[in-house]
Amino acid sequence: MSSQKKSSSNKPLIYTSIGLVSVLLVVFALKQFGVIGESGTEIEVEVQTSKYATITQQVSASGKIQPEVEVIIRPDVSGEIIELAVQEGDFVRKDELLVRIKPDIYQARIDNLNAALLTQKARMEQTRAALIQAEATYTRDKELFSKELISELQFIQTTSNWEAQKASLKAAEYQIESAQAQLRQAQEELEQTVIRAPQDGTVTGLTVEEGERVLGNAQMAGTEMMRISLLDRMEVEVEVNENDIVNVSLSDTARIEVDAYPERIFDGVVTEIANSARISGAGTNEQITNYKVKVRIVTPHNLGQGGAELVANTTQEISNILPVPNFKPGMSASVDIETETAFNVVSVPIQAVTVRDFSLDEESNNAVASKAENEVENTANLNVKKEDIRKVVFVISDGVAIRREVETGISDNSNIQISSGIDVGETIVTGSYRTLSRTLKHDDVVVIADQMEAGNE
Repeated sequence: MSSQKKSSSNKPLIYTSIGLVSVLLVVFALKQFGVIGESGTEIEVEVQTSKYATITQQVSASGKIQPEVEVIIRPDVSGEIIELAVQEGDFVRKDELLVRIKPDIYQARIDNLNAALLTQKARMEQTRAALIQAEATYTRDKELFSKELISELQFIQTTSNWEAQKASLKAAEYQIESAQAQLRQAQEELEQTVIRAPQDGTVTGLTVEEGERVLGNAQMAGTEMMRISLLDRMEVEVEVNENDIVNVSLSDTARIEVDAYPERIFDGVVTEIANSARISGAGTNEQITNYKVKVRIVTPHNLGQGGAELVANTTQEISNILPVPNFKPGMSASVDIETETAFNVVSVPIQAVTVRDFSLDEESNNAVASKAENEVENTANLNVKKEDIRKVVFVISDGVAIRREVETGISDNSNIQISSGIDVGETIVTGSYRTLSRTLKHDDVVVIADQMEAGNE
């Protein structure tokens, strides 16, 4: 009996303990999620002042240096190289001798075709003589037939023979024309055994030696023997991503960095934008779509390799400022293409612009107000609620962070244009990244990092 009374008296104490634990857990959870907290908590932030600036939007890409004009030399005829008149790096003028291929087989073919042509001419003369005889016979029989001295059948045979001889003479003439065409082709092939420079330039990529046999372009691509390039007109070929190519236009200026000249910037201009894409990893999650862009290097370079007669004092004057760069095909380079520039616009550091979901403000208020009454209904509303993502900047006013919705324009590597929402001279929050991206809210009390450090000292 006594034990039963003791158990009944402990029940209120147990219920009270369970209730206190539940309340503590709820308070702890609300603090963790930032619903409640100490009203005097200050958030440390980093700040800068909005200002006027000139912002240049850039598209960056990397690639290789190559000659703007490069001609691949392949032979039109096959054979053995008996003379190689140039070495790699030599500068050649147009029509200067490059390679001579052994001509014996082509000379022999010409001799054979000459003999065949003479034979055809002799046969044509024989046909011509037979035609003269057939024509005389036809004239005689025509007169006899008119006097009814020969039969009609005999006259028809004479006429047919005359017509046949005329056709034979035509055929002989055509055969002579065919033989002459074959002879001209053989003579052209003989001339092609001597290969000359198609333009002024520097010999690059020499891949053959004297004594080697090369294949001509008769049925397939011939042997690549060498390349002739204009090294005083170099360009950088880069690949630009599909997301950036829409911003690039012809004649856009560019800044070029070459790995071989690490502390120098060279000027460039966009000269060509491809219309067809280069796709890598097609059909996979790693598919990349790029477009080829060519950027001409306009800074003077490779002086003396273009064949022009240079004025000595001009070259010396340029060399006194900075050494004239000597670019070689295949050098690595990176390009910053300046696609658009905005002058004297309101700007802030790019990290100051963040995003907030404005729909969460309304959802949070509704959830706190009616959490105990219709938790299930609010949960359903939260699931179907559309996001309202907007760009914002936090402005400091009297020690409080004020959230401002902004519209942005172009950006460079450090600053972004503010089209509306911020004026020049306002103090804006720029960091830290965690504070801007997650922690900081509208009307939060903040303290500037420098002021906090000064107070601690």
